[in-house]
Amino acid sequence: MLCQVFPQQYDQQLADKQQRLLGLVPSMTDKLQVFASAPAHFRQRAEFRIWHTPERLFYAMFDPANPKHPVEISTCPMAAESIDNLMAPLLAKISENVILKNGLFEIDFLATLSGEMLVTLIYRKKLDDQAWSLAAQTLRDALPINHLIGRSRKQKIVLDQDFVVERLEADHQAWWFQQIENSFTQPNAKMAQNMLAWAREQSRGLGGDLLELYCGNGHFSIALADLYGHVLATEISKTSVKSAQFNLTKNGVENVEVVKMAAEDVSQALQGRQYNRLAEIDLSTYQFNTIFVDPPRAGLDDLTRQLSSEFDHILYISCNPETLARDLTVLEKTHDLMAAALFDQFPYSHHIESGVLLKRKTL
Repeated sequence: MLCQVFPQQYDQQLADKQQRLLGLVPSMTDKLQVFASAPAHFRQRAEFRIWHTPERLFYAMFDPANPKHPVEISTCPMAAESIDNLMAPLLAKISENVILKNGLFEIDFLATLSGEMLVTLIYRKKLDDQAWSLAAQTLRDALPINHLIGRSRKQKIVLDQDFVVERLEADHQAWWFQQIENSFTQPNAKMAQNMLAWAREQSRGLGGDLLELYCGNGHFSIALADLYGHVLATEISKTSVKSAQFNLTKNGVENVEVVKMAAEDVSQALQGRQYNRLAEIDLSTYQFNTIFVDPPRAGLDDLTRQLSSEFDHILYISCNPETLARDLTVLEKTHDLMAAALFDQFPYSHHIESGVLLKRKTL
């Protein structure tokens, strides 16, 4: 596929994903909302290898069927228009400058709906900090680039900051989110807005307090905060926790606490085990009614699955329908599936992003 789009095939590929998801989770039938992506220019992130020939440089990707043969990429209609439009003039400028060109291995783009562009140039060799910075400054000033980074092994040169700030809108509100270079962000920003809107719709009226596991940079915690009394959000990545704190301040959210903690440790903390990281948080004051989980592709571990089953409501965002189906075989013993959604975060791929709301069964 390699950056190509096929708008005429989009509806069918989405229908195929819907059928696959319903096949894995039949209880979604008659409850599934399907959120279609834009068929082109939907990715706010893109990464390309840079291939050197005696005559020129070109962007390259690799076909899994022939991984040793670079495929030249001259345009990328999957990427946001701001990225697609920048690719050719950026490489032309780099090709004119020996300092920027020599040893260049990869170029990464991070764009936002709110108009920022961050570009990272990755090298095989150590950079001369002063010479590269001067050349990079000239490059940045000549093109629509807000922030520029040079990377090589154990080296990172930043022209003014290593993040962008995205503005996402949903449910007639808007929030700002710091997105750090080389860290996880939702690549399809417009679909991320649909995910926030759906999560808010499911949260409305549930009441009580919210426990969120795998909170990342606070993407959902912040957007859901006004619908709950208090939110306790946990995340294992130090970088993401720091970014979540930035985002809480940026958005003026005061009823969310973010703690660096693994999901399995949260389960034990709620059972009474003491952790220094929770020394300033009195868990007994929370009245948790809902748990929100957005796990990695492996899905929920046994402890977290058991913990989730003890809540009245479970909001589960999944990036892997197979592990979601596995987890639901356990969770649907204690809970009923009330709502479901398919978010086509990655068009033209086999990846399926989905969400479910579960409610404890009544006796």
